[in-house]
Amino acid sequence: MKIYTKQGDKGETSLGGGERVQKDHLRIEVYGTIDELNSAIGVVLSLSPHRIIEKILQEIQNELFVISAELATPLSSKSKLIPRIKEEQILKLESYIDELSASLKPLNEFIIPGGATIAANIHLCRTICRRAERLLVRLCREEQMGNLPIAYLNRLSDLLFVTARFSNLQLGIEEQKWKLSN
Repeated sequence: MKIYTKQGDKGETSLGGGERVQKDHLRIEVYGTIDELNSAIGVVLSLSPHRIIEKILQEIQNELFVISAELATPLSSKSKLIPRIKEEQILKLESYIDELSASLKPLNEFIIPGGATIAANIHLCRTICRRAERLLVRLCREEQMGNLPIAYLNRLSDLLFVTARFSNLQLGIEEQKWKLSN
């Protein structure tokens, strides 16, 4: 099977269910940004994170494929085989946040994204996730999508923030606090 189909040579792509849309359609932009996030998480995994973080991120990569499939298939599609994000997956993200946060000092001020290479890359993932969330919110104003994908991305960005902090802690890297300049 060839990787190229030439079907997109005129700037269109197919959604689940067969509908053709322009490649710059907001729906495509959202799941393209989620694909970017998934790739950035792959970079983090290549940096040999702590085993807890590795397990969490591998799970998240699979769930991001679920969200992408959900976004690529309009609710009006007759396909019932498309997986959808569930409330349990969001609750699981919350449990990971609670578990990792238990070892972190509470924050009373903003921190500068960075620290160890792995933490800096996780912060980059967090910002990509926030962009995907903003795009999805915009898409949801235009099309019926359901709220669970938004909630998942919102919680995921929180988890990525905590994961970056946890990674710095595990590596003995002190977080840099934001200093308001006068």
